[in-house]
Amino acid sequence: MAGKPKLYYFDGRGKMESIRWLLAAAGVEFEEEFLETREQYEKLLQGGSLLFQQVPMVEIDGMKMVQTRAILSYIAAKYNLYGKDLKERALIDMYVGGTDDLMRFILMFPFLSAEDKEKQCAVIVEKATSRYFPAYEKVLKDHGQDFLVGNSFSWADVHLLEAILMVEEKKSDVLADFPQLQAFKARISSIPAIKKFLEPGSQRKPVPDDKYVETVRRVLRMYYDIKAN
Repeated sequence: MAGKPKLYYFDGRGKMESIRWLLAAAGVEFEEEFLETREQYEKLLQGGSLLFQQVPMVEIDGMKMVQTRAILSYIAAKYNLYGKDLKERALIDMYVGGTDDLMRFILMFPFLSAEDKEKQCAVIVEKATSRYFPAYEKVLKDHGQDFLVGNSFSWADVHLLEAILMVEEKKSDVLADFPQLQAFKARISSIPAIKKFLEPGSQRKPVPDDKYVETVRRVLRMYYDIKAN
């Protein structure tokens, strides 16, 4: 019997958080090894575990997988969260890609200066409410179903809920003008596996703090400043 997937990353969100979300949605237990020192990272590099010399890395089914999108696609396919046919898979990829575009504005937020954070927060809310949320509101309204694709729970739903909650951390009433997304959020959040992941004590990571930023900078030797988009 295969062991639990093992995740190698920092003790924080970053690019690994969507992987945690998807495994949790699939009801899969996983282990984590947190990178806290440069020596840990170099050991992975020297051992050949990081194909492109970067994390996230996930050990699963005898593989050491890197590249976030590849890892997510594998998990979605393995646990039947990737649609029932090629057309549904294409739609899921399209919606996940759109959500990714929004989440990129959030990913580097913790590494910005205080001044740039204020600007980026406004950008995140503007992009969400003028481009991405209206698109998903229309999708849900047009087909009148509970989920984004094929009226069944998929990776696209998981990814969108993750993004919604992240944007709500910047502006709590951001869904005020999106009734379809309000209902969607309530529906997906009530799915048992998701509900469990959202409860205190789960492996979901909190909003990144200064300690997380400092650890990432030290381990990856990020001595440069990140600029707002």
